[in-house]
Formats: sequence, C-alpha cells, structure tokens
Amino acid sequence: MKKVALVTGGSRGIGAAVARRLHADGCTVAVNYRDSEARAEALAAELGGIALRADVSDPAQVRKMVDTVLEKNCQLDILVCCAGVAWQGLTQDMGEEAYRQVMGTDLDGTFYCCQAALPQMIRQKSGRIVTVSSMWGQVGGSCEVAYSAAKAGVIGLTKALGKEVAPSGITVNCVAPGVIDTDMVRPLGAETLAELAEETPLGRLGTPEDVAACVSFLCSPAGAFLTGQVIAPNGGLVM
Repeated sequence: MKKVALVTGGSRGIGAAVARRLHADGCTVAVNYRDSEARAEALAAELGGIALRADVSDPAQVRKMVDTVLEKNCQLDILVCCAGVAWQGLTQDMGEEAYRQVMGTDLDGTFYCCQAALPQMIRQKSGRIVTVSSMWGQVGGSCEVAYSAAKAGVIGLTKALGKEVAPSGITVNCVAPGVIDTDMVRPLGAETLAELAEETPLGRLGTPEDVAACVSFLCSPAGAFLTGQVIAPNGGLVM
C-alpha cells in the first residue's frame, strides 16, 4: 500500500523538492500552500496528488487540512513541515506583525501540524514526522533573531516530541539546512550568495534536492531507528 505524505509549504523551494522526491519514492503526496495556488495546483497535478490551501499558523485551518487528507486517503503516514518565512534586519526595527508572522508560521505552524497529524499516526501505530529548522536554529544568525529563535524552537519541539511518541511507533526528526538556493535567499543578492558559497567548505550553495534527499532518508526504511535527531545539509558551513 502506498504511503500518504503531507508536505506543508509544498508549492515551491524545499517543499516542492520534498514533494517530488516523496512521490518518486512511491508516496501519494498532498501539497499544502498558503498563497501560491497556481504553483501548488500544477505540482499536485504533476504528482497525481491534491493541493490544500491552509495557513499553518491557524490551528483550525490545519485541522481542516489534515481532515481532508484523511477523508481522501484514510491514512497519513508522513508529515513534512516545510512551511516557513524569514525576516532579515536589526532586532529593534522588527515590528510586532512581522515577529508574529515568523513565529506563527515557523514554530507555531510546526506545532499545529504535528498536533493535528498525531491522532491518526497514533491509531496506526506508525508515522514519520520531519520538521525543517535551519543552521541558524543551531547557532543563531545576526539580524535574523526571530527566525533563529523560531528555528531553535523547532529543534526543541522535535526532540521532545520524538521522546513522547516513540512508544507509538512514530519517529520525529529534523533537517537543518544551510544556505539553500531558493526564493527565500535570493533577495540577498548575487554578490552575497557568491560570498556564502565561497565560505561553505563544499564550495557551493545547497539545492532543494539536497534537503529533499535527507527527508527521503528519514522517511525510508533506512531511517527507521532514528528519532529526535537533527540532520544538517549545510555543506560544512556549520559543524
């Protein structure tokens, strides 16, 4: 029987790469999006899955999204929490709305999605949850204080939840990417990105597919004895 996967933030970037990789691994994939409807619908059509609009910072929308996946598939085996937003700037310049958006999407959204998916996984006595943090969640990033705090929270959530649900046959792991060539980092500009590639020991930026490969491993039989762990595809930028 095919595994059923839900990928949040799946319309582009890392999320889209994860959705494609899990489909290639034989999963039925539901693609969550908030704003990028056309991209999500096109990707869902490509993969033979469904696209589901939901703002992950809203627990009611998250519950409805998970209920729809279960109504259509009767199971949920894999949850990958890719939805995320970033904000760069001095801490004293960050407004309350921007702060709440970062925390609400990156940390609260991960919590709400896990919370909504767990009852079905516990009934099944099986499940794989993969959260997405960042190297800044591990070491902190200047001018990305709220983002770093949210992503550090994701790591703590992963470790605690991994302990809590392991007796139910559910694994919870985290990927903490370095600088990945996506829409989120391109506003930094070509010069800055070239400098970051040069600073990376492997000499390049990461790709969404690099991250998707880690997610695939964690969701595969080879990852069955890993839980509460952080895998960091960052090219050696943080060790």
